[in-house]
Amino acid sequence: MSILDEERSDSMAKETLEILTESMFYVLMALLKQPKCGTEIAQFVLEKTKKRVEIGPGTLYTILSKFEQSEYIEEIAVEGRKRTYQITDIGKKAYVKEKSRLYQMLDDAAAEEMS
Repeated sequence: MSILDEERSDSMAKETLEILTESMFYVLMALLKQPKCGTEIAQFVLEKTKKRVEIGPGTLYTILSKFEQSEYIEEIAVEGRKRTYQITDIGKKAYVKEKSRLYQMLDDAAAEEMS
C-alpha cells in the first residue's frame, strides 16, 4: 500500500492512503449511507459481493484502525465491545477517488481490447 502523505498530529502519524485494497473499498462503501458496527460492515460486504469477498475480524479491525488514523472514518458510539463507525468527508473523497480510478482502469482495458 502506498503512502502519499504523512503528517504528525497529537503525536500520532496520520496516513493518507493512495490506493485502497478491495476490502478497504467495500468497508468505505458499507459506511456511505449510515453508521455501522464491525459485524454490520462484514455482513454488508458479504451481501454486496454475494460472498465473493469475506473480511475476517483481524483484517476488518486492521482496516478500521488504519481508516481512523487516516481520518477516513470516526468512531461515534461504544456499547461494551460494540463500536459504531461513520465515514468522514475525507473518507467519502477517498471512496470517490478510488471509484474513479477503478472506472479508469476498466476504460483502459476496454480501449485496449478494441485496438
